[in-house]
Amino acid sequence: MKSVLYKYRIFIGIFFIFSVITLSLFYNALKPQKTLPIYNPADVNPELVDSTVQYVSKYHTIADFSFTNQNGKTITQKDYEGKIYVADFFFTTCGSICPKMTTNLVEVQKAIINNPKVMLLSHTVFPEVDTVEALKAYALKNGVDDRKWNLVTGDKKEIYTLARKSYLAVKLGKPSQLYDMVHTENFVLVDAKRRVRGFYDGTKKEEIKRLIEDINFLCQDKNDN
Repeated sequence: MKSVLYKYRIFIGIFFIFSVITLSLFYNALKPQKTLPIYNPADVNPELVDSTVQYVSKYHTIADFSFTNQNGKTITQKDYEGKIYVADFFFTTCGSICPKMTTNLVEVQKAIINNPKVMLLSHTVFPEVDTVEALKAYALKNGVDDRKWNLVTGDKKEIYTLARKSYLAVKLGKPSQLYDMVHTENFVLVDAKRRVRGFYDGTKKEEIKRLIEDINFLCQDKNDN
């Protein structure tokens, strides 16, 4: 009798373990896997996209660029080749959303400081004011690490074109002045293949947390590297 009871208990134990493993496998198979969308101009608010590309619904990537950073160095797409990076648009004398955005981007910098796959790129929307010297002073004031984060200035038309045709992130400014832009609170996440993968409100801490999580996801996803 004891032998039968012992065997019965063993059977129940094995059955329980098998059931747990089976349920776990089913759960993992059915659980939605994390993904990040690939954004094209047609997917984004038309206010943020140049009218010449609003129809584009696939294969959108960030165009080549050439600007000057806070150290007077020319920064091109080559400096970001194969990198995941966060881009934004700002100006050094902004007293509204820029200080908060910069503070939050410093937090992103801390999170990626030892990750060679990730960089940051901030474009001024007022290059006529934001000289190399102005950008350098801003960088020093806010703890920008030159190894990870470029603040860039350059030709206003080129910045405008990149903002609205590539990053899909900046509104039109006053029609009275050519190539004026109204920067937004958007941080733009770009993957190693130059594709736009996310937009984040740079003024909100919860959005910064989501951004860092998505950066880490892209770093681990072999399909995006």
